[in-house]
Amino acid sequence: MRWWSVANFVSNAGTWMQLTVQNLLVLQITGSAAATGLSMSVQAAPALLMSVLGGAAVDRWPRKLTAAVSQAALAVIAFTTATLVALDRLDMTTLMVLAAVTGTVATVDNPACALLGNDLVPAEDVPSAIGVGALVFNAGRLAGAALAGVTVGFLGTAAAYFANGFSFLFVTAVIPFLRPAAGAVRQVAGRAARRPASDTSVREGLAFFARRPRLLALAGVTGISAVFGRNYGLTLAVLVTGPLAGGAGAFGTVSTVLAAGGIVGAVLGARLRRPSVRLVGALAATGALLQIVAGLSPSLAVLLVLVLPMAVVESVSDTAGTAVLQTDPPAHLRGRVLGVWGSVGTLWSLGGPPALGLLMELAGPRGALITGGVVIAASIASGHLLHRRATLATSVTLRSKDTIPQPTLQTAA
Repeated sequence: MRWWSVANFVSNAGTWMQLTVQNLLVLQITGSAAATGLSMSVQAAPALLMSVLGGAAVDRWPRKLTAAVSQAALAVIAFTTATLVALDRLDMTTLMVLAAVTGTVATVDNPACALLGNDLVPAEDVPSAIGVGALVFNAGRLAGAALAGVTVGFLGTAAAYFANGFSFLFVTAVIPFLRPAAGAVRQVAGRAARRPASDTSVREGLAFFARRPRLLALAGVTGISAVFGRNYGLTLAVLVTGPLAGGAGAFGTVSTVLAAGGIVGAVLGARLRRPSVRLVGALAATGALLQIVAGLSPSLAVLLVLVLPMAVVESVSDTAGTAVLQTDPPAHLRGRVLGVWGSVGTLWSLGGPPALGLLMELAGPRGALITGGVVIAASIASGHLLHRRATLATSVTLRSKDTIPQPTLQTAA
């Protein structure tokens, strides 16, 4: 698990180096901010339709082999891009194609690597392993963003792509030496696992997700939070540079505090032993209330005080939700459930920022933060009340139908 964490840190740092440089590269080629956003959407779009197929492939094929092949494929794409940049042969069409191929490979790589990490610890330690993964992700993000500027300044744009390619090769080299831990939940190797990843197996994952109230509730909480909150890079940027009259440096400070809060939240999330959807909902509601207060901030200093707990709550909530998502389904369905989640999450990530941008146009940054927080908190509270009412109604119905004498029932139990 330590080797896997080191490999993921290196890979995340390389990935964030490439993402940072890619935005600059698109701006250099086209001079258009819209084209920059389009390149990000093109890379994310395959997950919307193909994540369920990627998850089915992860359930069918050996996990270590799947992760190693997908990492090697991502390395080839990164080296290809680096070579084209170094030779000054990269145009916008080629870059879009490479971004789309990267997104397609990621539909298999993401669930494969996530579940492979769970195989390295006993089943009871999976929530902690997910928390460690979140910590590694945030640390890699900070390191990658910092290294991108240094690398481009001294070695040029192509060097960032080459570095990312080598980071994927490092992960590929580590994977063969990983061994499942005693007590880990192993991948099923029976007839169901060997069955072709056909439309039937995809439907099986969709059907399980649709029949599972916990997962539907988790999707609802995460979705409403993703659309009306969490996009702090957008809402807080407009708030800081607008009503609070701060500049780019002020927003950089806010971004740093958000990143630090994410790391603190990942450390706290790694200590969770029994995460639940109820905990995710409570944390999301807490974050919504903090978001409302942040929308009322009279100064940058007050906002900075609120930003840290907002980031901590968001990070712990994400860790708890991921743990529920990866441990609730049976082992032979986890890849497909993660695939379904990938498609749903992509829909939120593509639709959330435009919806939030429209809300800011109508209500301003303060109004968007306050309205979004109210919507999130009210939705979670309403869902909790409806669930509680349904549970009470079911309990009353069962008691009314119970004709077994109590002593007999206790003995049978």
